[in-house]
Amino acid sequence: MEIGLSSDDIPIEVLSRLPAKTLLGLKCVSRGWHHLISDPAFIRVQIQRSKEAISGFFFQEKFHWCDADIETLSYIPIGREQAVVKHTVLDFLPEKVVIMDSSNGLICCRSCMPAPDPVIYVCNPSNKEWVTLKWAKPEKSKSLALLFDPFCNPIDTPMNFKVISVHQIETDTDLYFSFKIYCSEKGAWRESKENCFCHYDLFKRKGVFAGGVLHWLTNGDQILTFNVENEQCQLINLPTSTIECNDLPEMCIGEAEGHLHYIMISTSGLQVWILEDYSGPKWVLKDSISLAMMEEENPQFLYNLLQRTAGRVTFDMIPWIEPLAFKDGLLLMRVSSRMYLYHLESRRMKELCSLTKLGPNSLVYPTVLPYSMSLIRLAYP
Repeated sequence: MEIGLSSDDIPIEVLSRLPAKTLLGLKCVSRGWHHLISDPAFIRVQIQRSKEAISGFFFQEKFHWCDADIETLSYIPIGREQAVVKHTVLDFLPEKVVIMDSSNGLICCRSCMPAPDPVIYVCNPSNKEWVTLKWAKPEKSKSLALLFDPFCNPIDTPMNFKVISVHQIETDTDLYFSFKIYCSEKGAWRESKENCFCHYDLFKRKGVFAGGVLHWLTNGDQILTFNVENEQCQLINLPTSTIECNDLPEMCIGEAEGHLHYIMISTSGLQVWILEDYSGPKWVLKDSISLAMMEEENPQFLYNLLQRTAGRVTFDMIPWIEPLAFKDGLLLMRVSSRMYLYHLESRRMKELCSLTKLGPNSLVYPTVLPYSMSLIRLAYP
């Protein structure tokens, strides 16, 4: 009898504790194991038990002046001793795409523009499944955020998700952000009644979901937020003013343990802030590491960091060090022409790859998404 088809629970107890990457390989062991690992009930148990860690980062370049999209897409795995950058992870889709967001193993992306009929894709790269969303009035300036909770669905039904589109609208008298929500369960878009008046643009255009709220970093001293449940939005002040800094800091936002994290690197060092309360707001400084200490702890990668960081005197200059994405205590950052993974708890760095592996435009505010592999099925036969 195949182990995957046995009447006891031993295979489930053992296999459900393994990470998705390992299980995808074990599907080839036998038909029984393939059937078990593909079963929606097993997938749900595996998600609860395995606590999937980040498997890598998606990275996509942007042109600085040209309006067209760059088709090249890179995936940087972080589990191996030496990262091998991959460029074909999303080639199973019908066309070249621009990545927009990730959520619990799913990726949201859109058609590269110009395109005759642009659409939005929600896909799982691990099993190469995808669904297509119609996109009325597509615009490159719109930011798309993906929300997916695998525990909010009945076991034998297709997985439901939401896509939030945020767009800045200019009138004769003001600027404001509007929100549209796509619900896969209903298969339709609807416009939220909530608008947020703001004169800043979205910075890096990536939404971060934490504690039931979407967050977008702006190019001012504020973060745009949108509560998906009650559809309320507000602007949150940053914990420190970038205008009052002695130099030009680099920053990004991310999520860990359900809280929004704000990462800033300047001549004062690396600072990690946690948003604990939206009223006020209340920020708590979790970590503050000087550049000198970062050098001392990682001498094989960092040198003359204070001098090189202070050398940037205008926003047009390329920063020497730049935080790109943060998730669950892992910070992906660029230092000069190389990519590194910084472990916040151990304060150790790991070199991942050079920028030459990612393309000639990798310095111009690339889109960077943390990704965790998942067995989730978008549809069941």
